[in-house]
Amino acid sequence: MKIEGQPFRSIWLAEDGWSVEIIDQTQLPHEFRVRALQSCDDAAEAISIMRVRGAPLIGATAAYGVALAMRADASDGALERALAGLLETRPTAVNLRWALSLMKAELGGLAPGQRCAAAYRLAAGICDEDVQTNSRIGEHGLHLLRELSQARQGEQIHILTHCNAGWLATVDWGTALAPIYRAHDEGIALHVWVDETRPRNQGAALTAWELAAHGIPHDLIVDNAGGHLMQKGLVDICITGTDRTARNGDVCNKIGTYLKALAAADNEVPFYVALPGPTIDWEMSDGVAGIPIEEREECEVTEVHGLLQSGETASVRITPEGVSARNFAFDVTPARLVTGLITERGICKASEQGLLSLYPEQGENSDD
Repeated sequence: MKIEGQPFRSIWLAEDGWSVEIIDQTQLPHEFRVRALQSCDDAAEAISIMRVRGAPLIGATAAYGVALAMRADASDGALERALAGLLETRPTAVNLRWALSLMKAELGGLAPGQRCAAAYRLAAGICDEDVQTNSRIGEHGLHLLRELSQARQGEQIHILTHCNAGWLATVDWGTALAPIYRAHDEGIALHVWVDETRPRNQGAALTAWELAAHGIPHDLIVDNAGGHLMQKGLVDICITGTDRTARNGDVCNKIGTYLKALAAADNEVPFYVALPGPTIDWEMSDGVAGIPIEEREECEVTEVHGLLQSGETASVRITPEGVSARNFAFDVTPARLVTGLITERGICKASEQGLLSLYPEQGENSDD
């Protein structure tokens, strides 16, 4: 996508040909800062403290983390340490495990002297494939928005999204926002309700920033306003992303997504989830029961980060001193509440049968 007319991806190889640069998302929306990753530890830190976030981007960053590790030491031991360390950074997003498994499979059989170049090539390939995948997600989701627009005879359609699933969460285009970008560029009149997405406010800080940069009409709302808007007929469709989708169609996304799905079902508002193939965990048969939910530091709940009147950014405490907090980062929405899944291969029902209709090769891995 573009920032002030200049095209950017969320991660790229630096001009020196070996270090990796990212957009430091912890500084947005108040400062656009590019940060260099020069070691595997840098990549792991960027993932764990959410300088990069979003399942596809986490996977891409981990792949480049392995490449940086191989540049420093391509021995078997170094490879295993890099893979293990990166895997521990975020437990929920399955793209992390997918990317690391791919790197391990490809690099494990090579001689140490071949691993560095191969690792960089593989990481670049993961990034390029992600861009193509998300572009196709946008194309398939565009059909839904086009149909809604036609049904409303060209009147503005209203879309609700939760968290950030735009190009900042991927290498480019995004998942849930990709259809919105395509529809806007096609001239479809639309408006986006942007959930703030507490506690880290990815909607307020990132989704709103993206949409504003692209010129898409939107309004920021508090997380608990979505149900009210649906009751009043002010939401035509919900589209979110997901960090892991189980084989049965259950979807895991940022905390609060489940409540939006419940409100959508009660008000007969279509609830779609956009995802790339690598976000499907084919080994997970029941997402509600099996997907591990990351719990993060309580300070993300007890404090907020923002811009002071002085122009400086700071974190301020919003609770009484000594109050404890729990910070569950994700929840799981059962497949029965999901209208459909938007993938790079098309749209399907949120079920094992629906997913297998698009990914029939995974049927060979079934235990049935």
